[in-house]
This record gives sequence, structure tokens and C-alpha cells, in this order.
Amino acid sequence: QVQLVESGGGLVQPGGSLRLSCAASGLIFRIDIMAWYRQAPGKQRELVATITRDGSTNYAVSEKGRITISRDNTKSTVYLEMSSLKPEDTAVYYCNAGVIQGPDRSYLDAWGRGTLVTVSS
Repeated sequence: QVQLVESGGGLVQPGGSLRLSCAASGLIFRIDIMAWYRQAPGKQRELVATITRDGSTNYAVSEKGRITISRDNTKSTVYLEMSSLKPEDTAVYYCNAGVIQGPDRSYLDAWGRGTLVTVSS
């Protein structure tokens, strides 16, 4: 079984910074694209950023300049660094990964359970 576990969420003041991590574990042959999504209270889940295995990134237009997605393939981990945080960034942040599972090479669209980020003074 493959698991994604997010960490790094919490309470942060407006204007502050935060770094989220998501580690994958289990029977993994390879992880292709990895992504962060978020779901604010009362809203639909939305894409924040994606990163391919070779490091190519894509950001939601509204987030460019304030966030950076990165990954460490040796650790099967993806990161999300956020700065200049605003109250409207308050959400549950979810990790998503396209996983080629071992040993049968089946594809899994894996999701973590989320980590809550609250931006408030």
C-alpha cells in the first residue's frame, strides 16, 4: 500500500511563511507528477501547484510569486513553501501523486489526508 503523509501545517500570522512536506511510502516503483491542492472552508478543492519528476513546475496563476513547489525524489517527498500568507490562504492542503506501484507497475492516483493551514492574527 502507498501512503502520502503531509506535515508542516499550523497557525501562522498574516505575512508569515510556512513550509509543507508530503512524504510517500509503501511499495513504490516510481512517482511521476506530484501536486498540492487546497480546500478552503465552504469551497471546492483547487490546484495550487504541480511538479514533474524532472522538476518542471506549474502554478495556479493567483499563487505565482508567493509559493514554491519542490521535490526530493530520493526521499519520495514533495514540499510547498509559502510566503506572504493571507487569511484567504487558510485551507486544508492536500498532497497528490501519480504513483507507479511495485511490483506490478500499476498506477495509483494517491492522496494524503491533508494538513490544516490557518492564517490569522
